Amino acid sequence: MDQLFTFIGNHPFLVGTFVVLLVLFIRNETNRGGQAVSAQELVNLVNGEGALVLDVRDAAEFKAGHIVDARNMPYSALESRLGELAKYKDKPVVVACKIGQHSGMAGGMLRKAGFENVKKLKGGITEWRNQNLPVVKGKA
Repeated sequence: MDQLFTFIGNHPFLVGTFVVLLVLFIRNETNRGGQAVSAQELVNLVNGEGALVLDVRDAAEFKAGHIVDARNMPYSALESRLGELAKYKDKPVVVACKIGQHSGMAGGMLRKAGFENVKKLKGGITEWRNQNLPVVKGKA
């Protein structure tokens, strides 16, 4: 531990640059796909503002259980199918995936396509199920 403080004392510019880059990286990653919303906030957005829930998991996972009225568009096909979502540009869009891993990247894609009110479901469908919230099985 003493060596760490000695290193910091001997290289303040290097350590300062590292800290600034780390903070900027974290800020960029959290803002890239939109604001993260909890399951309860998602329910409020759907009920109050008519938000679209965009599930970016593959069709088999979607059929196994998804949020009511969610629209399935696998992440691998999202870029080529963005035109299908054009009518939702003025509404909030909440992106959901299995654990929240792809939703940030999908949200970034949507933002580049002109969607301004993009959010991502914190913890994905896994967190939704962990909170015992309803899922619908079947119909892709």
